[in-house]
Amino acid sequence: MDCAVCNSKICRKADACGIEKFDIDEIKIEYAKEENQKIIKAASALVDDGRAGSLSRLNEIIEFVKTMSYSKVGLAYCYGMEKDARAVRDIFRNEGIKLSTVSCTVGGIPQNAVNLESCNYNVSCNPIGQAKQLELENTEFVITMGICLGHDILLQRNLKVDFTTFVVKDRVFSHKPLAAVSNN
Repeated sequence: MDCAVCNSKICRKADACGIEKFDIDEIKIEYAKEENQKIIKAASALVDDGRAGSLSRLNEIIEFVKTMSYSKVGLAYCYGMEKDARAVRDIFRNEGIKLSTVSCTVGGIPQNAVNLESCNYNVSCNPIGQAKQLELENTEFVITMGICLGHDILLQRNLKVDFTTFVVKDRVFSHKPLAAVSNN
């Protein structure tokens, strides 16, 4: 498939296209499950009725957390964004949301223990440790903030709860990765 260059856009008229490898009816059954309907309804509340574009990503996450009635939320962040992580923590607490913040350096593991080919003994990022700590904290939902590429994959693989991304790290474009598209 190459939807980005499709001219017919029949999928936007509720007409099937290119769906040979999976069964639409099976997908509809998945959407009908209670746990998926709860998320669909919470997400829909953020975009329906002309609300799309009226909330910042942070406000969307706060509203989603409240709608889903999560009682304990985790924030997995890069230590380089600690000042911002503190600000996010304060905002969530002011909204009455308990937020556990876990830095990527949790556990203080040396880099040569994480990357077996490294001779570096400095503290390493520990995304698996972040996931384990957030599990110990009994978080029901996790927000990621500025986790390095690759580390984000390990974190997400090891999370046992739903998660979303608040900030994607892009050191060149001040954490606004879409700026790279307009610069090409």
